[in-house]
Amino acid sequence: MFWDPTFVLLLPAIVLAVYAQYKVQSTFRHYAQIRSGTGYTGAQVAAELLRRQGITDVKIEPVQGMLADHYDPRSKVLRLSPDVFGSDSLAAIGIAAHETGHAVQHQVRYAPLALRSAIVPLASYGTSAAWILFLLGLVFSSPALMDLGILLFLGYVIFALVTLPVEFNASARAVQLLQGQGFVLPQEAQGVRAVLNAAALTYIAAAAMAVLQLVRLLVLRNSRD
Repeated sequence: MFWDPTFVLLLPAIVLAVYAQYKVQSTFRHYAQIRSGTGYTGAQVAAELLRRQGITDVKIEPVQGMLADHYDPRSKVLRLSPDVFGSDSLAAIGIAAHETGHAVQHQVRYAPLALRSAIVPLASYGTSAAWILFLLGLVFSSPALMDLGILLFLGYVIFALVTLPVEFNASARAVQLLQGQGFVLPQEAQGVRAVLNAAALTYIAAAAMAVLQLVRLLVLRNSRD
């Protein structure tokens, strides 16, 4: 938001974020060129996995954007990007199974997913308000405003940290479902894991950035005492 010496605290997270983006894109591109032995597309894998898990109230829709795949628990819609929806690559079925894993989490009431969904509004709107309040506190030398900004930003940090077990669990479910249901051959499972592990790096980088931003705010707050 603004430059000051404490910005160096964010450098490790920035480096990790850049590497994570490179890793996920390069890994996805590599395994997007390798077709799965079963020939199922991402959409077909998702539909079949949902059916076999007894989930009949989740729709599957295409969505624009590279790696824009996500599961919306509010509307119960699983949205897959063009590179996943109609592709039968190892990358596509891995991502599709991962998002299906979120639908399974929703069905079984996986606690971290429920917690993350509950704090989405705070993470979405509270973050912007947190920076505004903290900046006003700096400008007007108001510790109370800075503390309120930090408190609101803490909600985003919790969201980022809770996201980690949600995503790791969805990936574990994805590999288990694909192997258990025969959608990937034993030699293909390694490629699926590589794609999902690369994607996990982006969530780790986001959590690291959130934590270091919180540390930065605390350092700035204490420097005003």
